[in-house]
Amino acid sequence: MLNKAFSYIGIFFIYAISLLPLSVLYIFSNIVYVILYYLIKYRRNVVRTNLTKAFPEKEEKEIGKIEKKYYKYLSGLIFEIIKMSTISEQDMRKRFTFKNADIINSYFERGESILACSGHYGNWEWTSVYIGLALNCDCYAIYKPLSNKEFGNWFYRIRTRFVNKMIPMRQTLRAITESKGTPTVFLFGNDQAPPKNESHFWTTFLNQHTSIQQGIEKIAIKTNRPIFYAKINCPKRGYYTVEFIPVCLNPAETPINEITQKHTRLLEELIEEEPAYWLWSHRRWKHQPTQ
Repeated sequence: MLNKAFSYIGIFFIYAISLLPLSVLYIFSNIVYVILYYLIKYRRNVVRTNLTKAFPEKEEKEIGKIEKKYYKYLSGLIFEIIKMSTISEQDMRKRFTFKNADIINSYFERGESILACSGHYGNWEWTSVYIGLALNCDCYAIYKPLSNKEFGNWFYRIRTRFVNKMIPMRQTLRAITESKGTPTVFLFGNDQAPPKNESHFWTTFLNQHTSIQQGIEKIAIKTNRPIFYAKINCPKRGYYTVEFIPVCLNPAETPINEITQKHTRLLEELIEEEPAYWLWSHRRWKHQPTQ
């Protein structure tokens, strides 16, 4: 009961903070950056280890610059996600540029559906909301429910404030079946580590042995829905571009594992172009293949 009360108090304060303009929230984020990076050193060892292993060719000074830029990005991201509680549709739209929405919408005009994936890069939360606003179809974002029920319900509400629908990972196939006949896009994360007992596909990603979830490939082959990678760029703070890059337009005739390799390479290339905007503070490589 006490934990529930603390959760509601936390949600109230988050909502109150979200009422402030983003310009003010970014000032707070600069303070949080100093706290995270210099004072409490939040997961500094994890971030430094991940960066060093991912970019063995980079010198320590360059790794340090990426590390600092990452923490500045992470601090801003925290407040951008908080702002999701109250950000207006108009403000969300002006902060995004969709480079090829017409190509994607042409599928929906023909009554067809697609699948899309992206990693924890840039502001993936804002991006999933914006894609639902920008495309002429029903948009379903696949997510992993939080263990805290109160925060989970709150997060669900802010993610679906506009037009998006959220589907728990385990209910994806059911949702696809139920929405058959309606043009849809299902959005998958492609960089989450599968449980160790479900790590069946391994590849080299950022110079490390990495297990990759194959859910989107299995569904694509089963439904023959085209797959696109949602490439997110951050030209300046608080503003993003989204471009849908074809991964596979005819999955049913694609060799096994090829789709997974392709979308993994697209994410890897994006991270190599600008490393600071990926989520380096998570323990992505905690599982290794059994010898």
